[in-house]
Amino acid sequence: EVQLVQSGGGLVQAGGSLTLSCAASGFTFDDRAIGWFRQAPGEERDWISYIRNSMGRTDYVDDVKGRFTISSDSAKNMVYLQMNSLKPEDTATYYCAAGPPGARIFWYEYDYWGQGTQVTVSS
Repeated sequence: EVQLVQSGGGLVQAGGSLTLSCAASGFTFDDRAIGWFRQAPGEERDWISYIRNSMGRTDYVDDVKGRFTISSDSAKNMVYLQMNSLKPEDTATYYCAAGPPGARIFWYEYDYWGQGTQVTVSS
């Protein structure tokens, strides 16, 4: 059974940092793209970043470039999203997702989803 279990998140002041974790099981980690998305109330689920271990490739939406860092630990089947210099507009529910190697920035490219974790940034 494929599972993505998220941890981390919470409440932080603007300018602060948080790290989100995504523990993957039930599939070969390196054969997948792992993405992070976020969704604010009343908004669409937006792509933030992805990592493709097999190609050593990462990418970010412009809004978080230089502030967020995606990384992975293949031995542990873990993906992390380090978020620095957080802004109130980063407030959202954050999701990790697993998809085929070609999955990139669209939510429908991803097959499996974590349960979501709330990030709230106060001003």
